[in-house]
Amino acid sequence: MKKSIALILVIISTLSLVACKPKTTDKVEKNNSTEPVAVRMVMKDVSPKDPINQKYIGLIEKAMAEEGTKVKIELVEMPSGNYAEKLNLMLLGKDIPDIIYFQGGDLQISEQGLLEDLTSYIEKSKYIKPNLEPQNKMRLANYPYLLWIKPLSSKVPVMRSDWFDKLSTSKKLMEDPTIDNYYAFLKQLKESNLGGKGSPAYALTAAGSTLEIDEIFDQAFGNKSTWIKDENGKYIFNKVSNNEKEKLTFYNKLYKEGILDSEYLTKKWDTKEKAFYDNQAAVIVGTAGKVIDIYEGKVRKANGGAAGLTVLPAAKGKAQGYLPIDVSKENRGIAISSTSKNKEISFKILDFMASEKGQMIDRLGFEGEHYTIKDNKIQLTEKSQEWYAKFWEPSKVALGKELASPLLGAAGTKSLEDVNKLYTEDINFIIPEELSVKWDSINNIYKEYSADIITGKRPISDFDKFVAQWNENGGKDITKHANEVLK
Repeated sequence: MKKSIALILVIISTLSLVACKPKTTDKVEKNNSTEPVAVRMVMKDVSPKDPINQKYIGLIEKAMAEEGTKVKIELVEMPSGNYAEKLNLMLLGKDIPDIIYFQGGDLQISEQGLLEDLTSYIEKSKYIKPNLEPQNKMRLANYPYLLWIKPLSSKVPVMRSDWFDKLSTSKKLMEDPTIDNYYAFLKQLKESNLGGKGSPAYALTAAGSTLEIDEIFDQAFGNKSTWIKDENGKYIFNKVSNNEKEKLTFYNKLYKEGILDSEYLTKKWDTKEKAFYDNQAAVIVGTAGKVIDIYEGKVRKANGGAAGLTVLPAAKGKAQGYLPIDVSKENRGIAISSTSKNKEISFKILDFMASEKGQMIDRLGFEGEHYTIKDNKIQLTEKSQEWYAKFWEPSKVALGKELASPLLGAAGTKSLEDVNKLYTEDINFIIPEELSVKWDSINNIYKEYSADIITGKRPISDFDKFVAQWNENGGKDITKHANEVLK
């Protein structure tokens, strides 16, 4: 009897231990079952309703299953409008997908502890770690929540090559792109009537602000970094410097003479691009690499094969270069939710997309549509220019097969060469949470004053009023912090 009671107690004890054992929250270990693990993912412009996106995700799932990882990627539909704002509303409402693409707004989410530190995952990764670019490593060391393996995201100015060849000021601009030579070039371009019937109406266009134009001129006016030193050796924000005052004076001149698009403040990226393709604006600024390649393909399609693109230089003055590269953090990228029950398998997806099979899908698109395989070589089709990678574009192209022609055309390749040649690192820091409201406020003050000065609603003398207001509304506190953290 005693032995029976003892046996029963042993059984109960064993069952209790099994019942108390924590449940596995990540199903990677159980992935040999017939059921794939569901992973929710949200990305800008990747809708579950789009059959192209459905096919794309299906290819990823199939390729990963062949590698032994069964996963079901569930795309999250995002409402139209500002992506960063809509995404934050969704996340703050506790609807948090496993994989999240951010295009701004991530700092608020990470400060609430909702994003996973990716350091240990990357360290153990098979494909991501070897493909990290130098700027990726620095950004991850400062802010380990966002991953974005892409070429340098500098933007470059481009224009139609057939138009460029007809201007007498082109040669001088390329040999010596001073601010004066740039002005002479843009002025002649505005007056050229190269497109016929009064076009191009403007030499230069932009979308919503002068940030894109700053890629050309900011360093030439002396804004070599976000924080620059004054005559006393103290850091000041470049937007309150005399350099900025001189630059805004120049932009006002371009605006007043009709060289700069009079509707640049209200233009969005799509209307800006339409003005370029319709030959209403001659020079457009786009991200180096694939975006410039897409521009070139569309320009050729609209205007004939001779209408390729010429990449214009960054202006030269007190310095030369496109906007300096911020290494304090990624300004966009992919994160994994810290609340996810499938963190390991979510990262497996990210790692797979850096593999040869993942890159074939992500960078090439659909076989038979965007590329074909002939003589064991990848042959790109005309439609390949319409495809762009959703995940990674490391500089080392590893596809498992030889490319019969380069992934990028002449303009796209030249744009990447130029930004790498003129690469400079920014002097900047992550704004702490306690100063973020003030930072947003003073940036809005800058946007208001700069727009009014450029469009002539305010005289340039009001720049001094702007500086005073900027300091009073938090600029003084942030400048004090800058001088404490920047050494």
